[in-house]
Formats: sequence, structure tokens, C-alpha cells
Amino acid sequence: MNKLQSHFRFNKQERSGIFFLLLIIVSLQVGYYFYGRFSEEAQQDTFVVNDELQTEIDSLKQAAAKKDSVKVYPFNPNFITDYKGYVLGMSTDEIDRLHAFRKKNQFANTAEEFQKVTQVSDSLLAAISPHFKFPEWTKNRKQSSVVAKKYGVASHASKKKSFGRDGSGGTSQKVAIIDLNTVTAQELRTINGIGEKLSVRIIKFRDRLGGFLTDDQLYDVYGLEPEVVERTLVKFKVLKKPDIPKINVNTASVYEIASLVYIQEQVAESIVEYRNVNNGILSLEELSTIEGFPSDKIDRIALYLSL
Repeated sequence: MNKLQSHFRFNKQERSGIFFLLLIIVSLQVGYYFYGRFSEEAQQDTFVVNDELQTEIDSLKQAAAKKDSVKVYPFNPNFITDYKGYVLGMSTDEIDRLHAFRKKNQFANTAEEFQKVTQVSDSLLAAISPHFKFPEWTKNRKQSSVVAKKYGVASHASKKKSFGRDGSGGTSQKVAIIDLNTVTAQELRTINGIGEKLSVRIIKFRDRLGGFLTDDQLYDVYGLEPEVVERTLVKFKVLKKPDIPKINVNTASVYEIASLVYIQEQVAESIVEYRNVNNGILSLEELSTIEGFPSDKIDRIALYLSL
């Protein structure tokens, strides 16, 4: 017992040492506390925003936001699929009306015509119509109608006047319609505005196509003015369509696809490459996303392709 008590007995010098040791420890703790607090306040006071770095961060955020957003590419509304219509916000009935209209081999060539066919609301039309991309020839037809009214030339769309056998206009007797797929170059030259070169060019273009499938393909003949086409279609129309086998875009070779008048070989190669990368093409509308593809003639091209 005496030995245990001896361990807790300290002389005056030892007690002084213990007291100073405790004093040093407490002083260090208090000093560490105040030092940490002051250094934190100093760091907060010296914080400066790097405007240049912040601008770069903001630009990266905006770029990421644009990347995540869905971009709508220009498209021909005549070839809207069920999925495309759903994405655009169209109802099932509106999509069905469009498909029923297209089964009749008819096309809407303006936003107003599209609304009349589908009966979409004004608000939806205003949202999606800026992305509509109609073929260039539809614009030419509007311009030719204006020219026709100005100079008294009959329009194919209005059919307000009939032309004489010389194709120069007038109010002569009704003209017998001749099949555009059997007309000769000599007969074509009876139209005012079609000379020897243009008549031969029309026949060659018809042969390359394998025959006209629609009257509007006459607008695709190089050098043939829209108003001349209007006069021509008064006398000559597609009365009997040729039987042309459709090209399966998912199995055809580059050569087969390029054999179509409207598609160049380089574009045909891009189509095959796109098909291989995406494991096939689900809709002809996808072709419009391929670089160089003549989207303005998708309605013509659709007559010759299948999936």
C-alpha cells in the first residue's frame, strides 16, 4: 500500500513541471483554434472570381445543353411516319389522315395544304411548319401560275383556258390528250417554247427514267421552263404508267441505286454506307439526312424505291 501511494506523491519541483506542461498544452489548443478561424476568414476575403475561366465554363455548359437537345432537320411532311408524327406531337387521327391521303398518290405542297389534309391545330402547324421542306418544283409551279395570270397563259393547275393545236394559247376547241410516254419529239415541238434540242432532251430523259410515272416529272427536264411545262401538260399527260420494278434500298448495290436518274453514284455510296452502319433503313425519310441526297425530289425518288 505504501508503494502504491509513493507513485502519486510529487515534490514541489515535479508539481511545477506538471503545471507548466498542462499550461503549454492548453495554450497550443487555444492558439490552434484561433489560427484556424482567422485563416479561414482570410481565405474567404481573398477569394476572387476568374471571369475568363467562368466564361469558359458557361460556354461548355451551353454546348452540353445543345448537344443534349433534339435537333429537328428539314423534312418533307408528305413522308411523315407514325413515329415521326408522334415525336412532332401529331395525334393518331392526324397521322392516319395523312397516310390515307398519300395512298391516293397525292401530295401536300404547302403548309396550308398539309393542315387541310391532317387537320392539325394552328399552334402545332406554327411549331412544325418552319421545318417543312417541299420540292423546288412546287415553288416553280407557283411562280409559273403568276406568270400565266399576268400574260394570259393557261395554267395546268387552274385549267381556265384551253390551248390550240399550235400551243400558243387562245380559246380554240378542246385538245385531245396524248400520252406523255408515247409522244414523239416532233409532236413535242408543236408546243411553243420547245425546240429541237428540248424535244430530244425530253425523250432522252423519259428513256432514262424508263417512262414518266407522274406529270410533274416533266419539271425535272433540264432547261425546260415551268411555264413551258404548263403549256405542255395541257396536251400531253401520263395516261399509262410504265411497270418499273422498285429498287430495294436495303439490298440494292451502289450501281443499282445510282441507276436511278435522281441519285448520283457518290450519294448511292453514302446510302449503302449509312445502311450498313445503321443495320438497314427503316423509312425513306431517313435518306434526307444523308449528305448530298436530293431531298427536294424525295417524292419522285419514293416512286422508284422500296424498303
